[in-house]
Amino acid sequence: MSAKFKRCTSGKEVLAFAKENGCKLVDFKFTDLPGTWQHFTTTMVELEEETFTEGLGFDGSSIRGWKAINNSDMLVLPDPKTAMIDPYNIEPTLSLVCTVIDPMTKETYNRDPRSIGIRAEAYLKSTGIGDVAYFGPEAEFFIFDDVRFDSKSNAAFYSVDSNEAVWNTGREEFPNLGYKIRHKEGYFPVSPADTQQDLRNEITLQLEALGVHIERQHHEVATAGQAEIDIKFNSLVATGDDMALYKYVVKNVAKKYGKTATFMPKPLFGDNGSGMHTHQSIWKDGKPLFAGNKYAGLSEMALFYIGGIIKHARALTAITNPTTNSYKRLVPGFEAPVNFAYSARNRSAAIRIPTYSNSPKSKRVEFRTPDPAANVYLACAAQLLAGLDGIQNRIDPGDPLDKNLYEMPAEELAKVPCAPDSLLGAAEALEKDYEFLLKGDVFTKDLIEVLIEQRKKDYDALRLRPHPYEFFMYYDV
Repeated sequence: MSAKFKRCTSGKEVLAFAKENGCKLVDFKFTDLPGTWQHFTTTMVELEEETFTEGLGFDGSSIRGWKAINNSDMLVLPDPKTAMIDPYNIEPTLSLVCTVIDPMTKETYNRDPRSIGIRAEAYLKSTGIGDVAYFGPEAEFFIFDDVRFDSKSNAAFYSVDSNEAVWNTGREEFPNLGYKIRHKEGYFPVSPADTQQDLRNEITLQLEALGVHIERQHHEVATAGQAEIDIKFNSLVATGDDMALYKYVVKNVAKKYGKTATFMPKPLFGDNGSGMHTHQSIWKDGKPLFAGNKYAGLSEMALFYIGGIIKHARALTAITNPTTNSYKRLVPGFEAPVNFAYSARNRSAAIRIPTYSNSPKSKRVEFRTPDPAANVYLACAAQLLAGLDGIQNRIDPGDPLDKNLYEMPAEELAKVPCAPDSLLGAAEALEKDYEFLLKGDVFTKDLIEVLIEQRKKDYDALRLRPHPYEFFMYYDV
């Protein structure tokens, strides 16, 4: 199927778009709590204009982190602006992204990530501070040629492989041409070392055909097919929609090429992990509010926003870095930003103020700690709430740190707050600091308790299992 989309404004317009493209089926997509698209499909007979105002029922009992089986009836409410022809179905299929509605209250469901994004946008408007928050995530990922893993009571292993990986310089390839990318030398090489240009180009063009504006694509620092494709900034909910589609396209195009893509933050030891640096700003009445005459051309509001991010950064990691693997990337002394300080240009600080342009429209804050395992709706909503708390309470971010944080004396660096060193530490930080997330009923205490419980459960699942490297270190004790 060819990729097509239309920013429809009504159910009637969607139905006309579907008819124009000969659609036989309609696919309803929504996001579970960890951030993965789920879906169910009906024939076009089931889709009516009323579906866009009244919703369509489904069973939510088996969706991760959602309702119990005795309270499982839910509604999906499709968004006309997300209408597209799904390029990965053989039969012509209309695809719609949905918000999940509680059928009893008719309100957005408090554990539906897209609903949380909608409530965050509404809360921003209610404060009078701004009317739109823009987000621009830079997601990195790996494209491997093979992945195998298993975990049993008596064995555990994982193995990933890539034709361009440095560890394959000695492999019989009949012939091996030797163009392998060394560790930490994967930034911007051309072919033949970069073997995935065509694949990334196809992802880029597919996304643009589906309405996602792409700024650039390139090979990333690590060996073994690390990539980055940057989408243009968008409003909060639209960014969540874009990133869900982004992951869908990346994984399906990789599969088409006989490869596999992962957004796991740290699949390789001894090389760079995958981050999701997140650019953000607040606007009102079409005007940017982060431009001013303070440090790096920022406004006082922007500095207070940074103050809020720094104050709540440790708690934020439970949402922006939600896996045990996330903390294999967040290690002091490496490229991943673990020090909660701000700086213009300095990429060793967790918060950077990009200086590519002096245009007021380009003034923004870049939070570099998040990774692409995050649920983007939740991650952006949480960052916005932290920043708004900083603005509302005029939180001073302190002085900028323009020196290389990795070269600072230990006693000086100790004064800079840093990220937790484990998912348990992040969950405990969220337990102590979550009130800012409850403002405007964006997050609920129930949801936060679910997130904390899941983080602790994931931490224990890994902590209780013997690790293969322990055999290397301790088997002969």
